[in-house]
Amino acid sequence: MVGRTLIASTIIGIILFSTFAGCLTPEEDENVIIIAFKTQDDYDNPEANPQLLADFLAKKSGYKFELYPIGSDIAAIEALRFGHADIAFLDGGSAWIAWKQHGLDAILADQKGDGRTYYDAQAWVLNDSEIQTLEDLEGKNTCHTGWLKSAGMLMPMGYMINNGIVEVTGDENDISSLRTTIDAHFGNASIPEKGDLYYSYSGAFRCMTEGVGDVAFGKSSSYEDHCEGNDWCLDRESYRSLEPAFGQVPSHPIMVNKEETEQEKIDVIISSFLEMNNEMWVENYSVGGETFTGCYNTQTHVVIDTVPKESCGGELLQNILNTPSISEVDTEEHLGSYSDAIGAIPGIAAYFDDKYSS
Repeated sequence: MVGRTLIASTIIGIILFSTFAGCLTPEEDENVIIIAFKTQDDYDNPEANPQLLADFLAKKSGYKFELYPIGSDIAAIEALRFGHADIAFLDGGSAWIAWKQHGLDAILADQKGDGRTYYDAQAWVLNDSEIQTLEDLEGKNTCHTGWLKSAGMLMPMGYMINNGIVEVTGDENDISSLRTTIDAHFGNASIPEKGDLYYSYSGAFRCMTEGVGDVAFGKSSSYEDHCEGNDWCLDRESYRSLEPAFGQVPSHPIMVNKEETEQEKIDVIISSFLEMNNEMWVENYSVGGETFTGCYNTQTHVVIDTVPKESCGGELLQNILNTPSISEVDTEEHLGSYSDAIGAIPGIAAYFDDKYSS
């Protein structure tokens, strides 16, 4: 009888302990923010270790930032969906899946060299071309940056399909139908592979310049980006872009699940990341009659000479996030026109699911 009483008491104790422990866990986790990140055991460049980023964010916010290792973009999305992580870094395609299929939101995005969080996808022709509108491209030879590239294929094709300029040929649920659609609508299409002469943005522009194609699909900044120092380029007056642009190709956003992460944490995440923009590493910087080498805060105008170079905000942006700066964004504004265009591509959702799960 005594034994049974002891067993019963022990079971009740375990239940009570588990109950209280379960109640305490959310309170203990309130000041923890978890980042889904593709980590590795060793880094060739120690300055690229994302733990430095987590440490910086913790120092600026008073919250603890922890890394949640993931192996793919789909794993990052799943971590957000089920509350295993608060934020994740995604590229445009996986961010589109995260938004459209799972209702996740973009809150921040890295900047391009010109300070924008996107670039415009646009078509280019030679100035003396008879082509005046996108409707005039039917039967013409095209120069693409590569198979399923954003500005060189997905954006222009999606825009023209969405606006009734191009009709899909083949199964609308099969990505291979995009190739038959291109072949049916245009003349000869240059769709190079990596390493080919006409591959990438520069290659597509050269393809059109050298007369292989009548039109090049690239960026609104294609001339400025690719013609300086290239002897195959003509004068700027020899080219013109076709209007309208196909839409904005987004930079890599930071995504959250607002159903799992409360707004207070999201506000902390945004403000902490934006703090990186305010720090830059300076060498022999003079202030107040003294010369410093250290991490300079552009808002407070103070040099923090005790911070190691790799932990300075501007260095973290370059070494870990590969961007000069970061911006707060709205989901619709950041991904909207990209979504409108690529959503019209046959089989694109299934393609991205396969791509990002590997």
